[in-house]
Amino acid sequence: MTTEQFYQIFLKAKKVTIDSRKIEKNDIFFAFSGDNFDAATLAEKAVDQGALAVIVENKEFENSDKNIFYVPSTLEFLQKLSIHHRNQLNIPVIGLTGSNGKTTTKELIHAVLSQKYKVQYTFGNLNNHIGVPLTLLSIKPEHEMAVIEMGANHQKEIELLCDIAKPNFGYITNFGKAHLEGFGGFEGVIKGKSELYDYLKNTNQTVLVNENDLTQLEKTQDYQSKITFGKTDSDYYFEPFSEEHFIGLKYKDKNALSKLTGDYNFTNLCAAASFGLHFGIDFGQIKSALESYTPTNMRSQIVKKDNKTLVLDTYNANPSSMFASLHNFITFEGSKTIIIGDMLELGNESREEHQIILNLAQNLGFNEIITVGKQFKNVNSDSKAFDNTEELTQYLKDNKIQSQNILLKASRGISLEKAIDFI
Repeated sequence: MTTEQFYQIFLKAKKVTIDSRKIEKNDIFFAFSGDNFDAATLAEKAVDQGALAVIVENKEFENSDKNIFYVPSTLEFLQKLSIHHRNQLNIPVIGLTGSNGKTTTKELIHAVLSQKYKVQYTFGNLNNHIGVPLTLLSIKPEHEMAVIEMGANHQKEIELLCDIAKPNFGYITNFGKAHLEGFGGFEGVIKGKSELYDYLKNTNQTVLVNENDLTQLEKTQDYQSKITFGKTDSDYYFEPFSEEHFIGLKYKDKNALSKLTGDYNFTNLCAAASFGLHFGIDFGQIKSALESYTPTNMRSQIVKKDNKTLVLDTYNANPSSMFASLHNFITFEGSKTIIIGDMLELGNESREEHQIILNLAQNLGFNEIITVGKQFKNVNSDSKAFDNTEELTQYLKDNKIQSQNILLKASRGISLEKAIDFI
């Protein structure tokens, strides 16, 4: 079964899935093998559930009469199929990466562009070597644009994702201290993320540049096709403003106030507005999109609970985003408690980076500092240093936080959101 042959079956399918629990009639099921389980054993069951076709990498389960096809690698075949599909598409594809703010920016761009166009975009965090192909394969004939988020934690990963997604436009949110272990330090982060720039330059595509970011300026200085924002003489110029805890932008004589907190979200708003203006969307519609977008994914999310203001930012954390979150939170009026959890994937720099963040928190003068995770506990001798979220929740059951404002910030692996019910 060649990619081209199977593509004719794909065109008749409802969707592509790798989750046997989500198979619906006329779906294509890619049966991935794992260390402890071979999903090919579910191939017959998938057909019984209504699957149009199943791809397996275990020849024992091949049955062409039931559209169960063998390939040497389900992953490679998934990627090749997505590339073939991408080659048939004649729509703008925006590629997006960066150390912080990728998902929020993707959501904002989608919200803005959807004011005028039918836009497909990355769902959740399906932004890796499996998620990007699945997103591409979800693009239907009615879609007029696509926004593809690309995540990476080591060199050459963005390069691979670009070869699959073939973006016509690209934007890097920022370069921060994230995944230092995999990238080999901060310079490795810059090199790895800049693989998007390399692709765009080599294929004569268009890059969106925040001209207030010196690294972005340096990396794109000789690019022929650029959309710029940040400076008064950029293609688009926005000014920040805030009301209560929320950040907004001003464009000419109009304001748009988002439901996002933190000055660090200003450039995310700018990127979305810039793409909107570039693609001919009236700023009135952009304003409506930015003001309507409500974060619900534990990223810069503000929740009111029992007369307290909770800032939930528990989906991701690294030294750069933690620094920005703490500086934003200290501006809140009233008493403030921070609950900060370990920042993962920092390698040999982990102890030093956790010490720096703890020192910053102490110097900013929060009313109460609570840390969660073994990395913070290594540098925090205070009694309010817990090994894990379970220990924290036990503490919170008997010790009510009195502060008016509470920040929860940690890497996803800490599962800090589990403590919310006990606050």
